[in-house]
Amino acid sequence: MKLSAVSAFLVMLAGLGPGLPALAQEGVTDTAVSFAQVATLEGPAAGSGVPINLGIRAAFEEANRAGGVNGRKLVLDVFNDDYEPERALEEVRGVIAGDAHIALIAPVGTPTAQATQPVAAEAGFLMIGPVTGADFLRAPELGNVVNVRPSHSQETERWIKHLVDDKGLTKIAILYQDDSFGRSGLAGVVAALERRGMVLAAEGFYTRNTVAVKSALIDIRKSGAEAVVMVGTRNPMAEFIRLSRQLKYTPVFMHMSNVGPDFLIADLGAESAGIISTQVVPFPSDTSVPLVAAYQAALAAVDPAASPGFLSLEGYITGRLAIAGLQAAGPAPTRAGFGAAMAGLGTVDLGGITLQFGPGDTQAMDDVFMTVITADGQVEPYGG
Repeated sequence: MKLSAVSAFLVMLAGLGPGLPALAQEGVTDTAVSFAQVATLEGPAAGSGVPINLGIRAAFEEANRAGGVNGRKLVLDVFNDDYEPERALEEVRGVIAGDAHIALIAPVGTPTAQATQPVAAEAGFLMIGPVTGADFLRAPELGNVVNVRPSHSQETERWIKHLVDDKGLTKIAILYQDDSFGRSGLAGVVAALERRGMVLAAEGFYTRNTVAVKSALIDIRKSGAEAVVMVGTRNPMAEFIRLSRQLKYTPVFMHMSNVGPDFLIADLGAESAGIISTQVVPFPSDTSVPLVAAYQAALAAVDPAASPGFLSLEGYITGRLAIAGLQAAGPAPTRAGFGAAMAGLGTVDLGGITLQFGPGDTQAMDDVFMTVITADGQVEPYGG
């Protein structure tokens, strides 16, 4: 991996070295290495945070059963931020002040990452696998961000390609969360339509951590939109679709990968049929992929009741990436050494899935594909 600006970031870390406390206070002891996840584990957005956390724990416990990394067990400490930037900033500052973690891993959400990334960078903390496709986190000059998933722009382009180029629809509307996350998706949709000489038929929004979508639905329905693309979290999206079905408004519904389709099936039952979503990791049921087979075994070991899902698989991949960096850091990892090791990984083969970084490229994966919920409540590949 050759991350632009990483070298400057590592120089900054090295400059902090002489004043740092003992090694144990960087999240490393003789027996353990600790990571911090600041993410939403409660409330309307927990449908993303909880499975991501589960996937990371599955990867870490899998490594621990094999003796850990260079003889050290992996520890994941979790701090709930309620999907609110102010709370996330408070928690990240607490992690930094405690100096008991080697890096931040898998923060969930655009608005929270936007608030915390600069503070983490200033303190010399890597941010590994943020669960957001925000384009600003892919700017190579940031230096301390290592992305796993494709960007919002890549997902929204896939939406519009399908709806306009493949299906010939001409009236596209959007429901989005009124914050940096929703506006990032909105910008991607507007740009994809502009490339085709089109504009949105309508747009509606709601306030983060609420399900107040009725006003947005009224405006969108009035437009006669043939498809509604959604940039939001689980509960408000489910509410929007539920109300639409009640009003006999049946456009094509399409949503981002930040919400697993299994959650919408649980929320909507039969009303979830036909919902299309973009995905950024392989099918979590496809055990012909060695990585997925390993993930399923690791998931069952950490939680026998858990069902495989796209988001927990993403968490598992993020955990495996962090492990690869630790292995490369050698027997005496430090925060700076771990950052240098992550910067030098290049290509990481996880078994049928390859994470690839390059000059100016801080994002491991680029493939975006679509799934659809069937009438019998299954999730299948969708070619449309």
